[in-house]
Amino acid sequence: MTRDRKTRICALLKSIETGDPAPIAVVNQAKYIQHNPQTHEGSEGLETLFKRLSQTSPRVNIVRVFEDGDYVFAHTEYDFARSNIGFEVFRFEDDHVVEHWDNIQQRHGPNPSGHTMVDGPTEVSDHALTEANRQLVRGFVDDILIRRRLQNLERFVDAEDFIQHNPQLTSGPAALRSALEAQSGEEFVTAYEQLHRVLAEGNFVLAVSEGTLNAVRSSFYDLFRLREGKLVEHWDTIETVPPRSAWKNDNGKF
Repeated sequence: MTRDRKTRICALLKSIETGDPAPIAVVNQAKYIQHNPQTHEGSEGLETLFKRLSQTSPRVNIVRVFEDGDYVFAHTEYDFARSNIGFEVFRFEDDHVVEHWDNIQQRHGPNPSGHTMVDGPTEVSDHALTEANRQLVRGFVDDILIRRRLQNLERFVDAEDFIQHNPQLTSGPAALRSALEAQSGEEFVTAYEQLHRVLAEGNFVLAVSEGTLNAVRSSFYDLFRLREGKLVEHWDTIETVPPRSAWKNDNGKF
Protein backbone atom coordinates (compact mmCIF):
# COMPACT_ATOMS: atom_id res chain seq x y z
CA MET A 1 0.00 0.00 0.00
CA THR A 2 1.64 3.23 -1.15
CA ARG A 3 -0.67 5.61 0.72
CA ASP A 4 -2.57 5.29 3.96
CA ARG A 5 -6.25 4.39 3.92
CA LYS A 6 -7.51 7.82 5.00
CA THR A 7 -5.62 9.49 2.15
CA ARG A 8 -6.96 7.04 -0.40
CA ILE A 9 -10.54 7.54 0.77
CA CYS A 10 -10.15 11.31 0.61
CA ALA A 11 -8.86 10.97 -2.96
CA LEU A 12 -11.80 8.72 -3.84
CA LEU A 13 -14.35 11.21 -2.52
CA LYS A 14 -12.64 14.20 -4.13
CA SER A 15 -12.78 12.44 -7.49
CA ILE A 16 -16.51 13.17 -7.48
CA GLU A 17 -15.49 16.72 -8.46
CA THR A 18 -13.56 15.64 -11.56
CA GLY A 19 -14.96 12.29 -12.61
CA ASP A 20 -11.37 10.97 -12.63
CA PRO A 21 -11.69 7.18 -12.38
CA ALA A 22 -8.12 6.61 -11.09
CA PRO A 23 -8.87 6.86 -7.32
CA ILE A 24 -11.68 4.33 -7.75
CA ALA A 25 -8.93 1.70 -8.10
CA VAL A 26 -8.97 1.55 -4.28
CA VAL A 27 -12.24 -0.39 -4.66
CA ASN A 28 -12.02 -4.17 -5.16
CA GLN A 29 -14.76 -4.58 -7.75
CA ALA A 30 -14.77 -8.37 -7.41
CA LYS A 31 -15.78 -8.16 -3.73
CA TYR A 32 -17.40 -4.75 -3.45
CA ILE A 33 -20.68 -4.61 -1.50
CA GLN A 34 -22.65 -1.39 -1.96
CA HIS A 35 -25.21 -0.40 0.71
CA ASN A 36 -26.38 2.86 -0.82
CA PRO A 37 -29.76 1.73 -2.18
CA GLN A 38 -29.55 4.26 -5.03
CA THR A 39 -26.19 3.03 -6.39
CA HIS A 40 -25.55 -0.04 -8.51
CA GLU A 41 -23.24 -2.79 -7.27
CA GLY A 42 -19.54 -2.75 -8.09
CA SER A 43 -16.97 -0.06 -8.80
CA GLU A 44 -18.33 0.29 -12.35
CA GLY A 45 -21.39 1.73 -10.65
CA LEU A 46 -19.20 4.21 -8.82
CA GLU A 47 -17.41 5.23 -12.02
CA THR A 48 -20.76 5.91 -13.70
CA LEU A 49 -22.07 7.78 -10.68
CA PHE A 50 -18.94 9.93 -10.24
CA LYS A 51 -18.80 10.79 -13.92
CA ARG A 52 -22.43 11.88 -13.89
CA LEU A 53 -21.96 13.92 -10.72
CA SER A 54 -18.83 15.61 -12.06
CA GLN A 55 -20.89 17.10 -14.88
CA THR A 56 -22.84 19.18 -12.34
CA SER A 57 -19.66 21.03 -11.20
CA PRO A 58 -19.88 19.60 -7.69
CA ARG A 59 -17.75 20.56 -4.71
CA VAL A 60 -16.67 18.03 -2.10
CA ASN A 61 -15.24 19.02 1.29
CA ILE A 62 -14.05 16.28 3.61
CA VAL A 63 -14.47 17.87 7.02
CA ARG A 64 -13.38 14.96 9.21
CA VAL A 65 -11.95 11.52 8.49
CA PHE A 66 -11.33 8.69 10.93
CA GLU A 67 -9.99 5.14 10.94
CA ASP A 68 -11.15 2.24 13.08
CA GLY A 69 -9.49 -1.07 12.27
CA ASP A 70 -10.59 -1.99 8.75
CA TYR A 71 -13.06 0.91 8.59
CA VAL A 72 -12.51 4.47 7.38
CA PHE A 73 -15.36 6.90 7.93
CA ALA A 74 -15.68 10.49 6.81
CA HIS A 75 -17.89 13.51 7.56
CA THR A 76 -18.43 15.37 4.31
CA GLU A 77 -20.03 18.37 2.61
CA TYR A 78 -21.39 17.98 -0.92
CA ASP A 79 -22.47 20.88 -3.10
CA PHE A 80 -24.33 19.52 -6.13
CA ALA A 81 -27.62 21.01 -7.31
CA ARG A 82 -28.20 21.49 -3.59
CA SER A 83 -25.97 21.35 -0.52
CA ASN A 84 -25.85 18.06 1.38
CA ILE A 85 -24.07 16.76 4.46
CA GLY A 86 -22.99 13.13 4.58
CA PHE A 87 -21.25 10.37 6.43
CA GLU A 88 -19.35 7.82 4.34
CA VAL A 89 -18.20 4.47 5.76
CA PHE A 90 -15.78 2.17 3.94
CA ARG A 91 -14.58 -1.28 4.96
CA PHE A 92 -11.16 -2.43 3.78
CA GLU A 93 -9.71 -5.86 3.21
CA ASP A 94 -5.96 -5.39 2.95
CA ASP A 95 -5.37 -2.52 0.48
CA HIS A 96 -8.83 -2.28 -1.04
CA VAL A 97 -12.34 -1.20 -0.16
CA VAL A 98 -14.82 -4.07 -0.23
CA GLU A 99 -17.91 -2.50 1.36
CA HIS A 100 -19.56 0.94 1.59
CA TRP A 101 -22.37 2.59 3.57
CA ASP A 102 -23.47 6.23 3.65
CA ASN A 103 -26.08 8.59 5.04
CA ILE A 104 -26.89 11.88 3.30
CA GLN A 105 -29.09 14.77 4.43
CA GLN A 106 -29.84 18.12 2.86
CA ARG A 107 -28.02 20.94 4.63
CA HIS A 108 -30.14 23.02 7.00
CA GLY A 109 -29.29 25.58 9.65
CA PRO A 110 -27.47 27.12 11.35
CA ASN A 111 -29.38 25.92 14.40
CA PRO A 112 -30.73 28.18 17.18
CA SER A 113 -27.28 28.12 18.84
CA GLY A 114 -25.57 29.32 15.65
CA HIS A 115 -23.85 26.02 14.82
CA THR A 116 -23.82 24.47 11.37
CA MET A 117 -24.05 20.78 10.60
CA VAL A 118 -20.26 20.48 10.21
CA ASP A 119 -18.40 23.20 12.17
CA GLY A 120 -16.34 22.41 15.26
CA PRO A 121 -13.20 20.43 16.11
CA THR A 122 -11.73 18.04 13.55
CA GLU A 123 -8.53 16.73 15.15
CA VAL A 124 -8.55 13.35 16.87
CA SER A 125 -7.11 13.01 20.37
CA ASP A 126 -7.28 10.53 23.27
CA HIS A 127 -6.49 7.48 21.13
CA ALA A 128 -5.96 5.42 24.28
CA LEU A 129 -9.62 6.00 25.17
CA THR A 130 -11.06 4.73 21.88
CA GLU A 131 -12.63 1.56 23.31
CA ALA A 132 -13.96 3.26 26.45
CA ASN A 133 -15.52 5.99 24.33
CA ARG A 134 -17.03 3.42 21.96
CA GLN A 135 -18.69 1.63 24.87
CA LEU A 136 -20.02 4.87 26.33
CA VAL A 137 -21.70 5.81 23.04
CA ARG A 138 -23.04 2.28 22.67
CA GLY A 139 -24.56 2.61 26.12
CA PHE A 140 -26.01 6.04 25.37
CA VAL A 141 -27.76 4.90 22.20
CA ASP A 142 -29.12 1.75 23.84
CA ASP A 143 -30.11 3.23 27.20
CA ILE A 144 -31.25 6.72 26.21
CA LEU A 145 -32.21 6.73 22.53
CA ILE A 146 -33.65 3.21 22.21
CA ARG A 147 -34.87 2.31 25.71
CA ARG A 148 -35.75 5.92 26.62
CA ARG A 149 -34.32 5.71 30.14
CA LEU A 150 -33.92 9.46 30.41
CA GLN A 151 -33.25 9.26 34.14
CA ASN A 152 -29.78 7.99 33.19
CA LEU A 153 -28.91 10.90 30.87
CA GLU A 154 -26.35 12.44 33.25
CA ARG A 155 -24.31 9.22 33.14
CA PHE A 156 -23.47 9.97 29.52
CA VAL A 157 -23.71 13.71 28.85
CA ASP A 158 -21.44 16.41 30.30
CA ALA A 159 -23.33 18.43 32.91
CA GLU A 160 -22.01 21.79 31.69
CA ASP A 161 -21.17 21.49 28.01
CA PHE A 162 -23.02 19.84 25.13
CA ILE A 163 -22.58 21.48 21.73
CA GLN A 164 -25.37 20.62 19.33
CA HIS A 165 -25.04 20.65 15.52
CA ASN A 166 -28.43 19.17 14.68
CA PRO A 167 -30.06 21.99 12.67
CA GLN A 168 -33.29 21.87 14.72
CA LEU A 169 -31.87 21.74 18.23
CA THR A 170 -30.21 24.05 20.75
CA SER A 171 -26.92 23.42 22.54
CA GLY A 172 -26.68 22.52 26.21
CA PRO A 173 -27.51 19.46 28.32
CA ALA A 174 -30.80 20.99 29.48
CA ALA A 175 -31.89 21.54 25.88
CA LEU A 176 -31.00 17.93 25.04
CA ARG A 177 -33.09 16.65 27.93
CA SER A 178 -36.01 18.87 26.90
CA ALA A 179 -35.82 17.60 23.31
CA LEU A 180 -35.83 13.98 24.46
CA GLU A 181 -38.61 14.51 26.98
CA ALA A 182 -40.75 16.19 24.33
CA GLN A 183 -40.82 12.84 22.52
CA SER A 184 -41.38 10.65 25.56
CA GLY A 185 -45.07 9.89 24.95
CA GLU A 186 -46.45 6.73 23.39
CA GLU A 187 -45.71 7.93 19.86
CA PHE A 188 -42.19 9.23 19.18
CA VAL A 189 -41.55 11.62 16.34
CA THR A 190 -38.02 10.15 16.28
CA ALA A 191 -37.83 6.51 17.37
CA TYR A 192 -34.50 4.67 17.52
CA GLU A 193 -35.06 0.91 17.26
CA GLN A 194 -31.75 -0.81 16.48
CA LEU A 195 -28.06 0.06 16.77
CA HIS A 196 -26.17 -1.47 13.85
CA ARG A 197 -22.60 -0.26 14.22
CA VAL A 198 -20.35 1.87 16.45
CA LEU A 199 -17.11 3.16 14.90
CA ALA A 200 -14.53 5.08 16.91
CA GLU A 201 -11.17 6.77 16.80
CA GLY A 202 -10.01 8.47 19.96
CA ASN A 203 -12.46 11.14 21.10
CA PHE A 204 -14.82 10.76 18.11
CA VAL A 205 -17.46 8.02 17.88
CA LEU A 206 -20.00 7.37 15.10
CA ALA A 207 -23.18 5.41 15.85
CA VAL A 208 -25.24 3.95 12.99
CA SER A 209 -28.85 3.26 13.96
CA GLU A 210 -32.19 2.42 12.41
CA GLY A 211 -35.67 3.56 13.35
CA THR A 212 -38.43 5.88 12.23
CA LEU A 213 -38.88 9.63 11.80
CA ASN A 214 -42.53 10.64 11.69
CA ALA A 215 -43.35 6.94 11.19
CA VAL A 216 -41.09 6.73 8.10
CA ARG A 217 -38.27 4.13 8.10
CA SER A 218 -35.03 6.08 8.57
CA SER A 219 -31.30 5.76 9.08
CA PHE A 220 -29.63 7.76 11.87
CA TYR A 221 -25.90 8.50 11.84
CA ASP A 222 -24.78 10.25 15.05
CA LEU A 223 -21.22 11.49 15.53
CA PHE A 224 -20.15 12.37 19.07
CA ARG A 225 -17.08 14.05 20.51
CA LEU A 226 -16.18 12.96 24.00
CA ARG A 227 -14.12 14.50 26.77
CA GLU A 228 -13.23 12.81 30.06
CA GLY A 229 -15.82 10.08 29.64
CA LYS A 230 -18.76 12.31 28.70
CA LEU A 231 -20.49 13.38 25.48
CA VAL A 232 -19.73 17.04 24.77
CA GLU A 233 -20.62 17.53 21.08
CA HIS A 234 -22.99 16.00 18.51
CA TRP A 235 -23.40 16.02 14.72
CA ASP A 236 -25.88 13.92 12.77
CA THR A 237 -27.59 13.10 9.50
CA ILE A 238 -30.98 11.47 9.03
CA GLU A 239 -31.99 9.79 5.78
CA THR A 240 -35.18 8.07 4.69
CA VAL A 241 -34.67 4.42 3.77
CA PRO A 242 -36.31 3.94 0.37
CA PRO A 243 -38.79 1.10 -0.15
CA ARG A 244 -37.35 -2.21 -1.33
CA SER A 245 -38.86 -1.70 -4.78
CA ALA A 246 -36.65 1.37 -5.32
CA TRP A 247 -33.31 -0.29 -4.46
CA LYS A 248 -30.64 -0.61 -7.17
CA ASN A 249 -28.80 -3.36 -5.29
CA ASP A 250 -29.86 -6.13 -2.94
CA ASN A 251 -27.63 -5.40 0.06
CA GLY A 252 -29.83 -3.23 2.25
CA LYS A 253 -29.08 0.12 3.88
CA PHE A 254 -27.32 -1.35 6.91
